[in-house]
Amino acid sequence: MAKINSARQIELISFEKSEKLPEELILNKNRFLETIERLISSNDLMSLKLKISKIRSIVLNPKDDDIGLINSGQFDDVVLYSRSALISILDKIISSQTIERANHYLKQLYKSLLNKQTNEINDIDLSRWREYDEIITDSLWIFDKRDASGAHLGWYWGNFIPQIPRQLMLRYTKKGDWVLDSFLGSGTTLIECRRLGRNGIGIELNQEVAKKAKELIEKEQNKYNVITEVIVGDSRTIDIKQILNKYSIDKFQLLIMHPPYHDIIRFSEDERDLSNAKNTQEFLEMFGAVVDNTTPYLENGRYFALVVGDKYSKGEWVPLGFYCMQEVLKRGYLLKSIVVKNFEETRGKRNQKKLWRYRALAGGFYVFKHEYIFIFQKVK
Repeated sequence: MAKINSARQIELISFEKSEKLPEELILNKNRFLETIERLISSNDLMSLKLKISKIRSIVLNPKDDDIGLINSGQFDDVVLYSRSALISILDKIISSQTIERANHYLKQLYKSLLNKQTNEINDIDLSRWREYDEIITDSLWIFDKRDASGAHLGWYWGNFIPQIPRQLMLRYTKKGDWVLDSFLGSGTTLIECRRLGRNGIGIELNQEVAKKAKELIEKEQNKYNVITEVIVGDSRTIDIKQILNKYSIDKFQLLIMHPPYHDIIRFSEDERDLSNAKNTQEFLEMFGAVVDNTTPYLENGRYFALVVGDKYSKGEWVPLGFYCMQEVLKRGYLLKSIVVKNFEETRGKRNQKKLWRYRALAGGFYVFKHEYIFIFQKVK
C-alpha cells in the first residue's frame, strides 16, 4: 500500500470503489481482535487512521491481505461479519476528528467481534445490530411489490405478501423454532419457514387450496431440512395437541393468523369458513374460537401476529382489524405493536383504480390502501 501523507488522501481511500464481493465476510477472529486491541492503545490519530485504512483496503480487496485478517480456510476460530457493516464502522474511525472518538468506534468493533448478545426470542446479535438492515423496526411498512421469487406465485385471492411472515420470523423466532399458521391459504408462511430454517405447521380449511399449497411448498428448497406440514382442518376445533405430539413437542414459538377480512372475499361455500359468517358479530365469535384453540399451545412469552384489514358495509367503515384486536386482548394477551402496511392494488381492484377513485369521490369514503399487523405477546 502506498504511503499516505495527508488526511485528504485517507479520505479518498475511505471512499474508493472495489469489485462486487460477497456481503458475508469470514474473519480470522483472533487475529482481528489482536489487531484492534493494539490499535485501541494508540495515541496518534493520524497513525491510527493509516492503519485502519490498510484494514479497510484488505476488507475491500482480500487478495491484499498480508496480515491474516481474512480467513482462507486454515483457521478454526472464525467470525462471520457483514462486509458493508464493517466498512461503515471503519469509515467512521477514519472520519473521526479526535483520538477519543476513533477509540470509541474501535471499542464498538472489538465488542461486536468478541461478544454475541442474543436472547431466547430471535437470532439477532445486538452487539452487531448495524448489520440487520433487512429487519424493519418502524411501524409503517411500505413494499413496492410482493416477493415473487421461488415458490411464491401469488395465485391465491387474499394471500399476504411473503415479506410479512419473513419479517415476523426474523424478529420473533430462532432457527429451529416452530411456527403455526392457522389460516395457511397458499402456503406463504411455510415457504418462508423453509427459507429461514424454521419448522412450520399450516392449517387450511379448503382441501383444494391446501393441496396446491403443499405442492408449491415442496418446490421450495429445504436447505435447513426443516419440517413444513400442511394440514386440512378447521382451526377452531382441530386437535393441535395431537399435531404437536407427532413431532414430540408441546408448544410452538410463533403464531401467525391472516384470516379472511369477513366477507370481502368469499373463499368457499363451507359454513365453517369465516368469510361466510352471517354478520360481524358471528365473524368475531368464529375468529375468537380460533384464538382459543391455538393459544394454549403458544409458548409463554412468545408472540402472536395477526394480519387483518378493515372493510366497508352499506356505506359504513367497519373497523374489523380493531375488533379482532379486541378479541385477542380479551384472551389476556399483551399488545406490543400495531404495524400499518400498505398495499398498492388487490386482485379485485386491479386495473380499476379510476373506477374506485370515482366511487370514493361519489360515496364520501377513502379507498383502502393499508392493512394492520397486530403484534401480541402471550403473558400467561
